[in-house]
Amino acid sequence: MASLEQKREAFRKYLESAGAIDCLSKALIRLYQEEQKPEDACKFIRKILCESCPTDEQVVESLAELDEARKRIVELERELRGMRLNVRRTASEECLLLEQGFEELTEDEGCPALLRKHLTRELLDELKTLKTPSHKSTLLDCIQSGLKHRDSHVGVYAADPEAYQVFGALFDPLIEDQHCGFGKDAQQPDLTWGEPTELENPDPEGQYVVSTRVQCARSVGEVPFHPRMQEQQYEDICNQVKAALEDLPEDLRGELHLVEFLDESRKRELIETHRLFKEADRFLQAAQGDRFYPAGRAIFLNEANNFIVWVNAEDHLRIISMQEGADIGQTYQRLIKGLETIGKKLAFQRDERIGFLTFCPTNLGTAIRASVHIRLPKLCADRARLDAAAADHRLQLHGDDGECTDTCGDVIDVSNKRRLGLTEFEAVKELVDGVKALIELEKQMNDEAGGTVESQPEAASEEPAAE
Repeated sequence: MASLEQKREAFRKYLESAGAIDCLSKALIRLYQEEQKPEDACKFIRKILCESCPTDEQVVESLAELDEARKRIVELERELRGMRLNVRRTASEECLLLEQGFEELTEDEGCPALLRKHLTRELLDELKTLKTPSHKSTLLDCIQSGLKHRDSHVGVYAADPEAYQVFGALFDPLIEDQHCGFGKDAQQPDLTWGEPTELENPDPEGQYVVSTRVQCARSVGEVPFHPRMQEQQYEDICNQVKAALEDLPEDLRGELHLVEFLDESRKRELIETHRLFKEADRFLQAAQGDRFYPAGRAIFLNEANNFIVWVNAEDHLRIISMQEGADIGQTYQRLIKGLETIGKKLAFQRDERIGFLTFCPTNLGTAIRASVHIRLPKLCADRARLDAAAADHRLQLHGDDGECTDTCGDVIDVSNKRRLGLTEFEAVKELVDGVKALIELEKQMNDEAGGTVESQPEAASEEPAAE
């Protein structure tokens, strides 16, 4: 094993052969020759060793320039994204796509979409060249999703708030169909929350209802909807919402999380517990609901996880109150408290005739969706009877993952169908009355079968879906 002296000698020879000793010697000689010795000898030696190297000041300046260059690259990438997404079709391209889409739509006799029911040849010819005044949205911007996915329930989205007026000849009959006869001469009542304590618990013993939630959509200021939104507008809305949430009462306070910075495990956890929206589904993607994703997308959660705000998901805002059990009055009261606080800082888009404006025409008016997860094994086994009961009580049925999911199994999502032409309180009350009727029918069918109502051992562990 080599001794310390041998190692030192070997290293000296290495430095000598590599020219390092000569280089250092020259630097030290230059230092010795300096009449005015520098205060920082090390800095002087570094300068001599690398006469072509930049000074410390030059390094600092270069780093600053690099930082500015990186910022400019981000700006250019942002501009490029905007340019790509804002490329508009020519009038002839629009016309061709409309004609092709309309032909395929009319030929698809199995298409359930309200778009197919209400878009006639005469209506297409009347609307296909029109544009909204402020954002230049076209008919194709509004119906592109329904033309691509003919299994849509509606197939139409408003590209911007003015679309409801400009393309009213299509939207008005579709709205009347969707909202149980709300005609073009009808008018949405003024905002009326009512008294939440007057809402009866439809399942006080907890035998059927697993969870309850009430959610409300809102659109901010004069901002258009997804097809015409710009990246900066998504970010502006997010910042405005963040400021408004700071004034929430103590029991609703929490934290706003940008979706872009959520790690995958946390994101998956929130999605699985129905607290975080998924990325746009194929219907929303075709309607350009995923523009600039994930820019400005965020989720707010209070500490109790029973008050949630989605930012720039389907709508600018989706405010959600949720909890286990069937106490809808308490759930509704929490929503009101949170929404009224947010509304003090943000102006919401509202039309005198059709109420609060949203991207999808199914959410107009009150924009309130009250729903429960409910276990109805007998009714779920008799789908025709379940559908008839739901229709009688103006209810919508979905799978337990919420809207746009199929019903399967014993637990289903039941919500109010009407959101337009009635007050906020009446919309929630329709859900309560309908759920009570479904429970009574389930009890009747259970009695007819000679059975007993099973308890819900898993109810406490099931999470209420927010969508």
